[in-house]
Amino acid sequence: MSFIATPQSMPFAEPLALQSGASIHSYALSYETYGTLNADRSNAVLVCHALNASHHVAGIYEGQPKSEGWWDNMIGPGKAVDTNRFFVIGVNNLGSCFGSTGPMHTHPDTGQIYGADFPVVTVEDWVNAQARLLDALGIETLAAVMGGSLGGMQALSWTLQYPERVRHAVVIASAPNLTAENIAFNEVARRAIVTDPDFHGGHFYQHSVVPKRGLRIARMVGHITYLSDDVMNEKFGRDLREAVTGSVTGYRYSTQDVEFQIESYLRYQGDKFSDYFDANTYLLITRALDYFDPARSYGGNLTAALERATCKFLLVSFTTDWRFAPARSREIVRALLPHKREVSYAEIDAPHGHDAFLLDDPRYLHLVGAYFNRIGEEVKA
Repeated sequence: MSFIATPQSMPFAEPLALQSGASIHSYALSYETYGTLNADRSNAVLVCHALNASHHVAGIYEGQPKSEGWWDNMIGPGKAVDTNRFFVIGVNNLGSCFGSTGPMHTHPDTGQIYGADFPVVTVEDWVNAQARLLDALGIETLAAVMGGSLGGMQALSWTLQYPERVRHAVVIASAPNLTAENIAFNEVARRAIVTDPDFHGGHFYQHSVVPKRGLRIARMVGHITYLSDDVMNEKFGRDLREAVTGSVTGYRYSTQDVEFQIESYLRYQGDKFSDYFDANTYLLITRALDYFDPARSYGGNLTAALERATCKFLLVSFTTDWRFAPARSREIVRALLPHKREVSYAEIDAPHGHDAFLLDDPRYLHLVGAYFNRIGEEVKA
């Protein structure tokens, strides 16, 4: 049974300097908290979200029984991250479209919707903004920071930007940077959006339209990369959406109709995504993914870059995740070991591809639960 979650918002007047050289002021961050902060404020766990998620990590909203948070199977009373023991914080990142200040909001200096004028943000910028929120909540040190995929990149960045504020980092299905192939997938998705006639250079709000065609294609491209070949074959195979009666093959022999079940599924995912996600947010977040590369300032030497990290680590990967392959997690492990950091690593044989970090694999959930039990032993009641 899920608990009731209550979204909150924290305003910030002071400018936040961004890596690009720009800054943003008079912004707000949406967040949710679960559990109770203990007396010495030592049981806080920050959860960082991936591309199309938000601050709604766990629980349901009152009167909305099907509104479970995106990691509700992981976080809650008695779950792997037990909110009876930990005070869990989910934050929606700057530039998102789920409550925190983003392209859909009004620029405080112009009175106009930001649109394409919203400044470029990076993983490091998000971490700095999250640190400000923790300051406002009176939390100096995190028992743990955790995240999957892009959220895992933020967790890793926390250990480098604020090493003294993190005791444990849980980095799941992530990587120290994107491969060229991953950047290429992101660029195809962005091109689909910006070439949509309804995009209007990112100022489509003023034209009362939404570049849904581009968003649909972007989501279809992305969704393919989240699933493994085995899962797609098992779920859809070469099944037809609707076989033609009397045809030996069942084919329609059309280049434009939906023929296969996998096509129908991808179109459904694209349609759904285009109804709730903001196009400028998609551009911002995928570019933040592209830019993340802590080793870049160290001549590409990840070992040198991770010397600053002093906390304990749990890294988890999944065998069929080809977008953030296990080899990428092992890179992080190898870069930490020369510094004699305490690192646990698990590679789970799961068929689900990148999406495995969101699913109900008992081995995975028990692993994370066992690790948080260890963290709980360090935390005072």
